[in-house]
Amino acid sequence: MNRLMLLPLLLIPTFAAAQPAAKLSPEVRKYVSVAEPVVALTNVRIVDGTGAAPAEGQTLVIRDGRIAGVGPAASAQIPAGARVLDLSGHTVIPGLVGMHNHTFYTTRGRSVQLQFSSPRLYLGSGITTARTTGGTSPYHEINMKRGIERGEIPGPRLHLTGPYLTGPGGAATMAQVGTAEQARRIVNYWADEGVTWFKAYTDISREALASAIRAAHARGLKFTGHLCSVSFREAVAFGIDNLEHGFFTNSDWVPNRQPDHCHNDMRDSLLKVDMNGPEVKRTIDEMVKNRVAMSSTLAVYELSFPDRPPLEQRVLDALSPEAREEYLTARKEFSTRAPQSTMPELFRRAQQFEVMFVRAGGLLGSGVDPTGVGGALPGYGDQRNFELLIEAGFTPVEAIRVMTLNGARILGVDKELGSIAVGKIADLAVIRGNPIATPGDIRQMTLVFKDGAGYDAPALLAAVKGLVGIR
Repeated sequence: MNRLMLLPLLLIPTFAAAQPAAKLSPEVRKYVSVAEPVVALTNVRIVDGTGAAPAEGQTLVIRDGRIAGVGPAASAQIPAGARVLDLSGHTVIPGLVGMHNHTFYTTRGRSVQLQFSSPRLYLGSGITTARTTGGTSPYHEINMKRGIERGEIPGPRLHLTGPYLTGPGGAATMAQVGTAEQARRIVNYWADEGVTWFKAYTDISREALASAIRAAHARGLKFTGHLCSVSFREAVAFGIDNLEHGFFTNSDWVPNRQPDHCHNDMRDSLLKVDMNGPEVKRTIDEMVKNRVAMSSTLAVYELSFPDRPPLEQRVLDALSPEAREEYLTARKEFSTRAPQSTMPELFRRAQQFEVMFVRAGGLLGSGVDPTGVGGALPGYGDQRNFELLIEAGFTPVEAIRVMTLNGARILGVDKELGSIAVGKIADLAVIRGNPIATPGDIRQMTLVFKDGAGYDAPALLAAVKGLVGIR
């Protein structure tokens, strides 16, 4: 980025109609603090999402929802009439792309569709694009997506996944499929309803999974899985596009594994496998060779790690009183059993596996998965993943790439989103501080631009206080 580049609007490619602030509903506009069509963000540090080193002292120009210029502030030619924001001491990154996100939330005692709080939490936390990786109430999500696209609801761009596909006897909120034909029919039904991804769950059979993947691909759609009864290598052979949770859900290494059966001793196999041995290498090699992406969800698994993550007041404030008590009770139970817990070792191995996968050429995305015992909230858990990826061994710049451009590549929207470049859609997150030097600064979102409209991040987050776990 040697000099500021300004492109005529006609040279900028089309993707989707931007949402000028004037066309947003009053409910959405009340969160918009930067509504002008031309905006200059000056004196900022830019981390562009490509893996390039941070660029200091930059000016970024937004025009009609697109990035129209990026370059050194000292030589920038700011368009006449632009609103100028001096953001000295701030960092601008691409809008985050959540690759394992839900609009529902669980503790041990509840499962709630967060139709109000989840889109606000995501957008206020810098997530401008999210894939809902399995729906317990798909029509709620379809309606949410439509409401966001019409400018009636503040929230991220949504890529919808249909209901979970599992085997007979699975959870009542999931589609239980026992045959290839049942799997094919369910995929075609939800494809007609507009979802673009499908997700298999732990007890699906190989026959049903293979049929579902074929049906999705025949419609030009993609497939992912939180697996157990089918191993990673088996799913890769069937043509799966993405695998969720990484190391935690792979049954490749279970001794004497029975086909189509989720074994109780899978965790033992994860703890005993040689991380530097041929079995792990074979799984990674087959995933990379077949271009199967992987989603990191360290934030939700950290909840089972005794006395982690650090308690954040903002998390406790966002939770309803009942949900807060349920989370804190579960946290105390994990702490009590700390001497017997295998999670510290399992978590370390999972982090190592993600680094090994990327170093071998694998494509890694990241998402929060706001489930489990309730401490990984929409958006907040996505931000926590940044710190956990760095803890795993990625550099901060690499972690930002995982959370931005990599996710856009998995979704197939990287030509328009996921990095900061002239001509791309102006989906950006403005952070007070420097998350490259101080990773915890990732929490200090001040502005989140989506389609060039700047949303007041603290206002979005304040709107959900006490509501997570209720609405």
